Amino acid sequence: MGTTLSTLKPPAGAKHNRKRLGRGQGTGQGTTAGRGQKGQGSRSGPDLGRGFEGGQMPLQRRMPKRGFKNIFRVEYAAVNLGALAQRFGAGEVVDPDAIRAKGMAPRKAKLVKVLGNGELPHALTVKAHAFSKSAVEKIQAAGGKVEVIATKKTAKAESGGSKE
Repeated sequence: MGTTLSTLKPPAGAKHNRKRLGRGQGTGQGTTAGRGQKGQGSRSGPDLGRGFEGGQMPLQRRMPKRGFKNIFRVEYAAVNLGALAQRFGAGEVVDPDAIRAKGMAPRKAKLVKVLGNGELPHALTVKAHAFSKSAVEKIQAAGGKVEVIATKKTAKAESGGSKE
């Protein structure tokens, strides 16, 4: 008749029945159910925590710690003037939403900084959270405008940072 999908079987010894623990002496895993005699492994209840080494100081605590993570760091998505000149026409208004829409900054980027790399042959009105000095000079030299969008940090600095 030949081999068909309905007659296929795994080779002998390839499949095993699972161990039925704690089901009496006839199973070969009676009384202690393969957990041994006394001790932590024989008890019921939650498992040991990840990295637990039996009371020995765990590896993640033995290793030396390095570095520092500044929780006040401000991340900007950097955009170069040359890229703005290529993607935006003369007289257009460039803001962070337009920059994200053209794929020049990640969609999740909250703050945008314009850098002065490249040339700007035509005037643009650029709105961003921060600018480099060279970017401001080049935009104004081309006849464009620079508008700084206030962030919490800049708003606090402009108001004098008072705690009133």
